[in-house]
Amino acid sequence: MGIGFIALIVFILLIIGWTTILKRSIGEAMIIGFIVTALFGGTNALNMMWDGIVFGATNEVLFAALAFVFMAYVIDKTGIITLLINILNSLLGRIPGGPAHVDTASSTLFGLISGSGSGNAATTGSVTIPWMIKSKWPREVSATICAGNAGLGIALPPSSSMFILLGFAPIAAVVSEGDLYFALLIGGSYQILYRVILTFWFVKKHNIQTLKGEEIAPLRKSFIMGWKSLFIFFGILIPLTVTIGPLAESLMANPKIGEDAIDSISLLVWVPILITSISMIIGYKKLPKSFSEWNTFLHGATSKFSVIGVLLLFAFAASENLKQLGLSKDLTSMLAILNLPSWLIIVIVGALIVLVAGPLSGTATLTAIGLVAFTALVSAGVHPTVAVVAILMFASTEGASPPSSAPIFIASGIAQAEPGKTFSPLIFYYVIPVFLIGVLIAMGILPLPV
Repeated sequence: MGIGFIALIVFILLIIGWTTILKRSIGEAMIIGFIVTALFGGTNALNMMWDGIVFGATNEVLFAALAFVFMAYVIDKTGIITLLINILNSLLGRIPGGPAHVDTASSTLFGLISGSGSGNAATTGSVTIPWMIKSKWPREVSATICAGNAGLGIALPPSSSMFILLGFAPIAAVVSEGDLYFALLIGGSYQILYRVILTFWFVKKHNIQTLKGEEIAPLRKSFIMGWKSLFIFFGILIPLTVTIGPLAESLMANPKIGEDAIDSISLLVWVPILITSISMIIGYKKLPKSFSEWNTFLHGATSKFSVIGVLLLFAFAASENLKQLGLSKDLTSMLAILNLPSWLIIVIVGALIVLVAGPLSGTATLTAIGLVAFTALVSAGVHPTVAVVAILMFASTEGASPPSSAPIFIASGIAQAEPGKTFSPLIFYYVIPVFLIGVLIAMGILPLPV
């Protein structure tokens, strides 16, 4: 067992023990976890700490998480979110748990486009989380649902993760894009069906009621009062149309712009910037007017940054430490020497992917161990196309895997919820069930068209 894998196990156990047994804050746990993983580097520990901090501080997801927290603060203070929620309630308020169902649907659609769990949680959560809270959902449950849905894009075609696996020559030689597309569509549908059932169960468990008739304004009235709030969706549509689709292809073909320029546009960066700007323009009457008012306004915003900023900074820093300790190499070696029953190989491969997708992103996980996981599953008798689908199912837990998945902290930041309180529900309601779906697919119990 390599030092990288041992460090990963210690890191996870330390975070869980620090937060659940000692009842200390998740921020403290993440800092200590970062230091402990660096100490596994021995004499190189200080260099690893520095490299980890630089990696975390320069990671765009850190900026995006803080930007989305500020965005949520602005659309709340300017009253934009209230106007938007009134329109949404007029449309779907009579459906129990309506905003949670919308989060599942929008996470599916946006996940297909972005392929980013962090971007998925931030973009869909900026609308659905405040809506859920206004509809009497508990804050922690709202954050749990959003983070739990964040990885849906990986589980459905045509995700970027799907093409990462098809980029490996041994996989591309035996799995066609067309066959994988249809098989993954069915595999992802199992997840969607599970989430729909889960949402109905959440509605019953937390006694979420449909809004009373007098609480739901007629659509015409809510639209007249709040139609300007719909402009915030341009904050999502503009960067999407510029980076994906016919307009993006036209801009890439323009020699004065080019593919590199379009590829450099980050949804995680521009979505919160545009939505915040649009909200300030629309809701300018509710913005501060004097220096002292602005000081109070900004102080209220920055006070929300501390927890999520510390968590993500040291989560990313720890993931860089694990990378330098050779985690991917350790996992590759472990999978290569397995000589076990096929069902046990499936379970072990799935568990390793889920384990690694916690501190790393889904794409990083697949890049690191996707090929060796495929080889192990095929050697255990799994059909090549089924093996790829199962791997993508396992990796789609990235957003819901405590203790260091970025979508957890992004969703918790928007919901103003304690991230640690989402850990157990995420594991029980999302990580384990999605893992089991992947296992059942690999074993052929949940059939795929292959």
